[in-house]
Amino acid sequence: MATDLIEIDCEAPGMRAIERAAAVIRRGGVVAIPTDALYALVCDPLNLHAVGNIFIAKGRSAERALPLLVSDVIMAEELVKEVSTRFYMLARHFWPGPLTIIVPASSKVPLKVTGNTGRLAIRQAQCKVATALLERLNQPLVATSANFSGQPTLASGIEVFGTMDGRVDLILDGGLVTGLGATTVDVTEPYWRVIKEGAIPEKDIAEVLKET
Repeated sequence: MATDLIEIDCEAPGMRAIERAAAVIRRGGVVAIPTDALYALVCDPLNLHAVGNIFIAKGRSAERALPLLVSDVIMAEELVKEVSTRFYMLARHFWPGPLTIIVPASSKVPLKVTGNTGRLAIRQAQCKVATALLERLNQPLVATSANFSGQPTLASGIEVFGTMDGRVDLILDGGLVTGLGATTVDVTEPYWRVIKEGAIPEKDIAEVLKET
């Protein structure tokens, strides 16, 4: 496929660029966008053809789950089988922001997106490009790092183009993106645990969840 590249202002994303990206996603395409920490590949999680294309673009094992971005807690609730008190506490305290929460997925989420685990990683990012795209589409988005699996993350649209040219449909180039990755916490078990520590220290998670 031919990969298009469009410049976008991360602080004030133009609606023409957002609408073009939304149109690509509606027809099952894959778009690379700048987020608060890195560039991510996004697509419609309910379109299995699009989901398959992201696995192919990254060279990612089908046994690995794909994280989702949501616009707010209400959108997240539709994706979660059982919404726990811990989820609400973490979302209320850290969203929007660099915290990914692993929850039991509802039947609405294709098993392929969960890596056949039935568990889902979701986040509300503090990112104007992602927020504008989510609001335009009014649906969650798969959002996984825009790189080959196992390789370093990419911090600019040009780097993404150099790696993903011909593998994705569109790249929104917001220039250089710097920031720590998200912390990931699993609340599906009786005892919560941090899977990956990023921008939010584990001690801050513990402080919020100390009475649960």
